[in-house]
Amino acid sequence: MSPPPPPLGRGRKRATHTFDPALDDAELAAARTALVQGRWQTARSLLARTGDDWDRRGHRVTVLAREPYCVPWIRDWLLAEPDSVDAAVLLALAQVRLALRGKEKPVRARESCRTAAELAPADPTPWLGLLMLESVMGAEGEVRSLFAEVRARYADHHHAHHLMVARLAEHRSGSGPDPLHEVYDFANAAAEHAPADSPLAILPVIAHAERYRVLAAAGHEPRDPATSGHWTGRRARQVMRAAFDWWLEWEQEGHPRRLIDLNFLAHAKVCEGRGAEAAALFHRIGDHATPSPWSYPDHDAYSAFRTARDTALGTT
Repeated sequence: MSPPPPPLGRGRKRATHTFDPALDDAELAAARTALVQGRWQTARSLLARTGDDWDRRGHRVTVLAREPYCVPWIRDWLLAEPDSVDAAVLLALAQVRLALRGKEKPVRARESCRTAAELAPADPTPWLGLLMLESVMGAEGEVRSLFAEVRARYADHHHAHHLMVARLAEHRSGSGPDPLHEVYDFANAAAEHAPADSPLAILPVIAHAERYRVLAAAGHEPRDPATSGHWTGRRARQVMRAAFDWWLEWEQEGHPRRLIDLNFLAHAKVCEGRGAEAAALFHRIGDHATPSPWSYPDHDAYSAFRTARDTALGTT
């Protein structure tokens, strides 16, 4: 028997703002709502239409998997269609999310991802799930091995590169600022080898923000990014200028995770003091704020986003 839907009673005081990881994907948001209500057929159709657009598939699966009540309904899907690869992949990522929240044993999440990977050998998504898990729990060698598995199936995987940058940025957290830190080399190499229309061109900006997160948390940089020299040095200006110029020429406006990149780039321009460039980015972002990097190192993300946006757009 299927479990009851989530309780509808009054819960704790609601947050003033909730970030939507679906971003501007209306089909994904609709499928997520249906899945939580037990109507897994909508998610089934969505993932079937997504096909082997690996960045979009990874984005959609990870967002659907975030819902805490979705696992029982995915199991219903598997009861109806035991051979469904999409259901197996979605279940694996959902168990990864539960494991990261301490609600599932990591070994079970790993087993589910491995099973899904066997069912879909060309799909990087089960390996993305393992990478998400081990980026938090795993040893360095395992993280690098899983990243290689993702890249063997799709070399320019957006989410996987972001995970690697965040992990690498934490190396030598107590050593202080280092312009030769390995996270910068990794991001620069990925950007240089990516296709001309790949949003990985903005990865050096992501690396700069992630390294700031680590340095500020360790006390090596001011906790207010706008007062930190991390964003105004010669190297930082070159990285930000190149990324912004690339964005102005970019024609691939349909990338499923582009708004994450634009939030990072807008944040960088705000910290750099380039208000006009930040305003152009905020116009494109609209209301689709993301928690990272506005929360770095420990700020209320939405308040930081709204303040920066209002200042850049002159609406304060």
